[in-house]
Amino acid sequence: MSGVSYTRYELLRTLRNRRFFLLSLGFPLVLYFLIAGSQRDVHNLGGTGISAPLYFMVGLLAFGTMSSMLSCGARIAAERAVGWNRQLRISPLSTRAYFRAKVQTAYLMALLSMIVLYAAGISLGVSMSASDWLKMTLLILVCLVPFAALGIVIGHMLTPDSIGPAMGGGVALFAFLGGTWFPITHGFLYDFGQLLPSYWLVQASHVALGGHPLNTKGWVVIVVWTLVMAAMARRAYRHDTGRV
Repeated sequence: MSGVSYTRYELLRTLRNRRFFLLSLGFPLVLYFLIAGSQRDVHNLGGTGISAPLYFMVGLLAFGTMSSMLSCGARIAAERAVGWNRQLRISPLSTRAYFRAKVQTAYLMALLSMIVLYAAGISLGVSMSASDWLKMTLLILVCLVPFAALGIVIGHMLTPDSIGPAMGGGVALFAFLGGTWFPITHGFLYDFGQLLPSYWLVQASHVALGGHPLNTKGWVVIVVWTLVMAAMARRAYRHDTGRV
C-alpha cells in the first residue's frame, strides 16, 4: 500500500464514519450554543469589553481542536484491536507515510471543527477583521502539532476500552491547565500551565481577544513537546508493529 493510497483511505474512512464524525463536531458546537447562545447580547463580559459569543468561541476552539487531534488515537486503538497494524507489517507502507496519514486526518477534523465554530460564532454576531481570523487560524494550526503526535502515542499505548476515558480526562485536564474556561493568572498552576502546549494553544486563540502572539517561551514549549511526542510516537509504532 502506497502512502498516498493509505492517506486517501484514512480520510475517506473518517468522513464515512458518520457517528464518530457527527459526535466529534457536534459536541463543541452544542456546548457553544448552550453557553454563548443565552448570552449573545452580552458585549462586555465580566467588564473585559469582549462579547460573550467571541470569548466562548475562542475558548471552545482550543477545546474542540484538541479533541479532534487526539481523536486519531481512538482510531489507532481500534485498528490495533482488530489486527490492522499487523497487516501493515507486510505492506510497503513506511513509518513516515503512516504518521503523515494520521496527522493529516487529525488536521482535517480540527479544521472542520474550527469552521463549524467559526460559523456558529458569526451566527451569534462575532465579527473580526480578515487578518485577525487568518492570524488566529494559523497560530492554532501550528500549536496543534504536538497534539497530533500525542494522539498517535496514546493510540498505540491504550486499548479501545481505556482510550475513551483517557482522552476525555486528558483533554479536560489540558483545557483546565491551559486556561480554556477561565484565565489562571498566578501561582503554581500558572507556572506549570505555561509548560504545556494547551496553554499556548489557548494563547493562540486569544489573539482574537487582543492578546499577543506566542513569545519565545511559547515557541520553545511547542517545539520541545513536538519533538518529544514525535519520538515517542515513532517508538510506540515500531514496538507495536514489531510484536509477534
